[in-house]
Amino acid sequence: MMLSIPGLLSGEDLLACRQILANADWEDGRATAGHLAAGVKSNLQLPLASPKAKQLGDLILSRLGQCPLFIAAALPLRVLPPRFNRYEGGGTYGNHIDNALFRMPGSDDYVRSDISCTVFLNEPEEYDGGDLVVEDSYGAHRVKLPAGDMVLYPSSSHHRVEPVTRGRRLASFFWTQSLVPSELNRRTLFELDSAIQKLTLDHPGHASIAELTGVYHNLLRQWSVT
Repeated sequence: MMLSIPGLLSGEDLLACRQILANADWEDGRATAGHLAAGVKSNLQLPLASPKAKQLGDLILSRLGQCPLFIAAALPLRVLPPRFNRYEGGGTYGNHIDNALFRMPGSDDYVRSDISCTVFLNEPEEYDGGDLVVEDSYGAHRVKLPAGDMVLYPSSSHHRVEPVTRGRRLASFFWTQSLVPSELNRRTLFELDSAIQKLTLDHPGHASIAELTGVYHNLLRQWSVT
């Protein structure tokens, strides 16, 4: 399931991000790429140990915790600390699939990449190119969202960032391990939850709300892995 979440970051959040990133020390993005991905990756990233990356990552994690749409869609168990990248001057990232596992910083625990997440940090008119292209059985989906918006998509998908031919593209990216490993089951639960919310608005107090909520939680109980 691919889902756009508008307005994860406010205008004030974005201003703070842009100010911090403008004075950041960037490194070659290939430093964090696997052997195959390094051959198709050409961008800049904040070093993983950068205090500025942690500061901005904590801001994004805080906003995620306050975002009901993200929680309903991702059913997050663990979220890898957000990373930050910059594309300019033809920078690109060719077709690839994200690693299945990432070590949680400062821990021996791993995060399984069920869901890939990108938060756009500047406006689409500030750069040409730079589309995120996600491929699935239904074809290729092009994503280039307003600043502050986020997109989620299955980490098992082939995807790429097309060359930035003018300006600069700034984004945060990270991975989420879901309580529900199956993408199909997550989609079913999200659609059921959305239907319950609509029914609650249209027919408050309807007896079916409690019944459907029970079905939702019984499915979540059956499908979740902690």
